[in-house]
Amino acid sequence: MLSRRRFLVAGGAAAAVPTPTWADLGKPAFLAAAREADGDFALFGLDDTGALTFRVPLPQRGHAAAAHPHRAEAVAFARRPGTFALVIDCASGQVLHRLSAPEGRHFYGHGVFIDDGRILATTENDFATGDGRIGFWDVRAGYARLDEIPSGGIGPHEIIRLSDDTLVVANGGIRTHPDSGREKLNIDTIRPNLTYIRAGQVIETVELSDPKLSIRHIAAHPDGTIAMGLQSQRDPDAPVALLAVHRRGRLLRTFGAEMSGVCRGYVGSVAWAGTGRRIAITAPRGNRAAILTDDTFETLHRPDICGVAMTRSGLAFTDGTGGVLTDHGARKHPVAWDNHLVALAV
Repeated sequence: MLSRRRFLVAGGAAAAVPTPTWADLGKPAFLAAAREADGDFALFGLDDTGALTFRVPLPQRGHAAAAHPHRAEAVAFARRPGTFALVIDCASGQVLHRLSAPEGRHFYGHGVFIDDGRILATTENDFATGDGRIGFWDVRAGYARLDEIPSGGIGPHEIIRLSDDTLVVANGGIRTHPDSGREKLNIDTIRPNLTYIRAGQVIETVELSDPKLSIRHIAAHPDGTIAMGLQSQRDPDAPVALLAVHRRGRLLRTFGAEMSGVCRGYVGSVAWAGTGRRIAITAPRGNRAAILTDDTFETLHRPDICGVAMTRSGLAFTDGTGGVLTDHGARKHPVAWDNHLVALAV
């Protein structure tokens, strides 16, 4: 268990935060991985209009990235079940560190900075047992491995941080193993959950009534309410919820059964809108996004749309054809954007 003492030791053992900052890179608003026209992979910065601000090559396909809260540094994660993550100086393009999953582990494509950027938390799989783990890395000691704790379930995918440094983990419930690639090894017994962790201890766990709805992607409202994008492990035409919403100590609510057929039962990303009243889910298999306002969905049709992120006043989207939609309009780049659009600050 990573105690508060170890957090403080990790934070106090290093020097002041270095420059450059994100502002020195043209104030990028988002990070996104992509495949370029020549087949190479890269991590890009985009400003709030969708224009590119920087490009850093990646050795393989990326998934999501974690942005340091202060300096122009990002951790780019390999697609599940990857065993590496690259710490990138986004100003110089230099790879500062290559994180390798400990023996018997693989990453799940997501991570988050906590403790004011002093520690990186990563979702991992102990593939011998199938248990989910959260790994902790000491940022100012060169991303040295600090500790690990249980994730509270199987198949932890996205992990986010609340304002009080509570971690929220989407335990998808699906067991994988690097020897089997992306094959789902326990489809008949999956049991996903949403887990809240504070100071290394699970403080609350929530399950859906339908265990065949894998909780994979999550987003937090400023008041701590969590939106969950769901992926059905049933027939893609079956009417199932696509979105769930939960706030600690309250009942979980689900939405989107009327949308599940056209969305093919699969949500790729989820985000609150900048107004805080709307929630967007993306369905790349259905070539659309669905935006919930109160109890009503409106849809946006785009080919292979998957990335979505909060902006100051609304939402931004990316798709597999290179399209970027922001509050300022549409742009197109000669890339295929990968699954996620990561907001730096709103």
